[in-house]
Parts: sequence; structure tokens; C-alpha cells
Amino acid sequence: MSSDGQTESRFSDFIDKLSLKIGGMVSYIWVVLLGVIVTNVILRYAFSEGRIELEELQWHLYSIGFLFGLSFALTTDSHIRVDILHEKFSPELRAWIELYGILLFLLPFCALIVLFGLPFVMSSYEVGEVSASPGGLPFRWLIKASLPIAFLLLAVTAVARLLRTWRFLFNSER
Repeated sequence: MSSDGQTESRFSDFIDKLSLKIGGMVSYIWVVLLGVIVTNVILRYAFSEGRIELEELQWHLYSIGFLFGLSFALTTDSHIRVDILHEKFSPELRAWIELYGILLFLLPFCALIVLFGLPFVMSSYEVGEVSASPGGLPFRWLIKASLPIAFLLLAVTAVARLLRTWRFLFNSER
């Protein structure tokens, strides 16, 4: 950490931009998901043809959108809070709650997901896991890999937010 506190700011700015860029790219997944759902519905009801791979693709697209949306929500501060209480708190109290929430809950949870998720992905890759459903999607490890990757991005985003909060609490002239 530099004496002027700019190291955290540059890092936080970089991570915020990265998170926003990834979130912006992943947001198009909802359009693709909508297209897959509409296609599946038309096939099912107009042609009496259900496609298991389309159903699985829906689950996979939703999972990717949700998981990578977590870091975007943290960056944009659009995640869920108890706003009725949060808005009544002073900026300092909000910052302390943010600091302890990140340190005691968010980062340890992210670490657990990444640490236990990596062997989960590797095991799936090593056995060449595919869908158990006939006609289902191959490369099951690929969708499983989105879990630790997304939580790693969330952890990095949380560190950037933690540094900003730390700077606000301890290095700013309020």
C-alpha cells in the first residue's frame, strides 16, 4: 500500500472495470437463453418434439448468467440488502458493516466454493462426465467450471470493494 492510498484505488478501478465488462458480456446470455426457451417451446407445442439438450442448455445458460452476475451486482452495489435499515445508518456504520461482511462472510464463502469447486471440476473432467440424460449435453466439466471461476471473480471484486471500504474508513479526510 502506498502512502497516498492510490494503489488500492487503481486496483479497485481495474477490477471494477473488469467486472463491469464481464457482466456486460454475460448479460447477452439472457437474450440467448430467451431464444433457447422460445425454440424449445415451439418445438414442444407446435411439433410435439421435446429436446433434452435444449432444456439442459437453458439450465447451463441460466447458471452462467446468475453466477457471473454476482460480481457485477457487487460492483454496481445492486445486490440485496436490508435497505430499510441500511439507509438509516451513517456512512461510517455502513462501511464497518461492509468491511466485516466481506471479511467474515463473503471472502470465506468464496474461498470455500473455489477450494471445493476445483476438485469437483477436475473430477468431472478426468472421468469425461456427460449428461446422464439420453441426448443430453457433453462436457459436464465445462459448466461445473463456471462455479469456481465465477466465485473467484466475486472474491477479487470483493477484495477491490474491501480496499475501497478500508480506504474510506482509515485513509480518507471525511
